[in-house]
Amino acid sequence: MENIFAFCNLSLNFASLCKIYACLRRPLYGAFIWQKMKTFSTIQQLRQALEPHRDEVIGFVPTMGALHEGHISLVKRARRECDKVVVSVFVNPTQFNDKTDLKNYPRTPEADAALLEEAGVDYVLFPSVEEIYPEPDTRQFDFGSIDKVMEGATRPGHFNGVAQVVSRLFAIVEPTKAYFGEKDFQQIAVIRAMCAQLGLTLEIVDCPIVRAEDGLALSSRNTLLTAEHRQAAPHIYRTLSEAAGLLGEMTPAELTAWVVATVEQNPLLKVIYFQAVDALSLQEVTTWEESERIQGCIAVQAGAIRLIDNIKLK
Repeated sequence: MENIFAFCNLSLNFASLCKIYACLRRPLYGAFIWQKMKTFSTIQQLRQALEPHRDEVIGFVPTMGALHEGHISLVKRARRECDKVVVSVFVNPTQFNDKTDLKNYPRTPEADAALLEEAGVDYVLFPSVEEIYPEPDTRQFDFGSIDKVMEGATRPGHFNGVAQVVSRLFAIVEPTKAYFGEKDFQQIAVIRAMCAQLGLTLEIVDCPIVRAEDGLALSSRNTLLTAEHRQAAPHIYRTLSEAAGLLGEMTPAELTAWVVATVEQNPLLKVIYFQAVDALSLQEVTTWEESERIQGCIAVQAGAIRLIDNIKLK
């Protein structure tokens, strides 16, 4: 009892109380949450809500909605590391070079809001296209060779659109940290290059790929797969996993040919590209010795749906 009374008689200064509150306000996924999530449709509303918290650690997760456990894993990490967590849900038209893809991209705002509230998000921005782009964004970014290969080579203008929207969202939220999934490995490299070009000092946090039980990398586009293509799609990751163990037996060129041939043993899958690349420059390697970190990156057409994945090779 004496220990209890001694504890109760401790004098806590204001700074100590703030630290205790901040710790309690970073719950684990599914734990209690003191503050109800607030949703906004305008930039002004969000910025007003964030203004009192500019001295705190603000975590930001930009998304295009149709959320799944991959997105929630980013939110969970932001919740652990940050005082406030902001999520945007915005299907950005400038990064779609295929207008049919833009039209068909899944949109589930009500379900997204429910998932985000359960995950402990503080603020969500659901903006319109006009809110993000009151005038056409004509900026053209040049990231050297990083955005010219793989996705950049096969989806013209895609990464310029990504840079447009992410830079715009960063300016709106002004986060301390921003969280991205490693499934979009090349996109993370582009965003880091963009931050360096624009002099942005926030931390870009890359988070591991979340996979279904059968190995398929979680993606909003998975919901658009036919039943047959969904059944075929895990063959992509099985092939990548096997490829990671073959470095001592094949050159990069031989491994590339093997991956393409192995994936396409399933007639429902067509490889758009597979490349073994330096993890920083994203340039294709010709020998395993020329880089300390090598990533195997792949894009596959599964019927009408394009799937991407990657794996650490070295």
